[in-house]
Amino acid sequence: MPAALVALTIIPLIAGSLRVLEVVGGPHTLPANPRIDASPVPLVLHVVAAAGYVIAGAFQFPSRIRQEHRAWHRRAGRVLIGAGLVVAGSGLWMTLFHPGAPGGDLLWTVRLVVGSATATSIVLGFTAIRRRDIAAHRAWMIRAYALAVAAGTQAFTQGIGEGIFGTSDLSTGLSVSAGWVINAAVAEWVIRRPEARRARRARAATAGS
Repeated sequence: MPAALVALTIIPLIAGSLRVLEVVGGPHTLPANPRIDASPVPLVLHVVAAAGYVIAGAFQFPSRIRQEHRAWHRRAGRVLIGAGLVVAGSGLWMTLFHPGAPGGDLLWTVRLVVGSATATSIVLGFTAIRRRDIAAHRAWMIRAYALAVAAGTQAFTQGIGEGIFGTSDLSTGLSVSAGWVINAAVAEWVIRRPEARRARRARAATAGS
C-alpha cells in the first residue's frame, strides 16, 4: 500500500518540485504563473510540506508497520500533523490571495472547503489519539490523507475532463473537484470496511453458537 500511495503522487510531486526549482532560480520548464511569481513562499511551503506528508504518511497506515515500529509511528505522526497543517494552511492562503486561478468560483469554493476539511480532520485526529480513541484517530487521519493526495487523482480526472469537455472554468472546476470526491469516497469505504467485516464475523459467531 505505501508504494501505491507514493506512486499516486508522483506526477504532482514532480510538477511541484519543478516549480520550486524555478522559484529558487532554476530552469523554467513549466508554463509561467504570475500569481506564484508575485508570492512564491506559500507555494514553496505547500510543496515541501506536501512531499513529506504524502511520502512519510503513506507508511503510517499499514498495521504491520504500526505494530512493529510503534515509536517511529508516534514520532513521525507528530511531525506529519505539523506538515499536514502547513499543507492545508498554505493551500487556503493561495486560494484566498492568489486570485484568477483556473476553475472559477466553483473551484475556489471547493478549495476552501477541502483545505478547511483537511485541517479539521488533522485536528480531530490529534484530539482523538490524545483521548486514546484509536478508531476515530485512524478515521480522521485517513480522511485528511485522502484529501491531501487528491492531486494525484486530479492528474487523471482533470486530463480526462478537459480532454472531453475543454478547458473552461466549469470543466476545470468539475474535473479537479472530482479528484477530491473520488478520494473522499474511497477513504470512507476504507474506514467503514473493517467495521463491516467485524459485524459479519460477529453475526457468523452468533449464528454458530
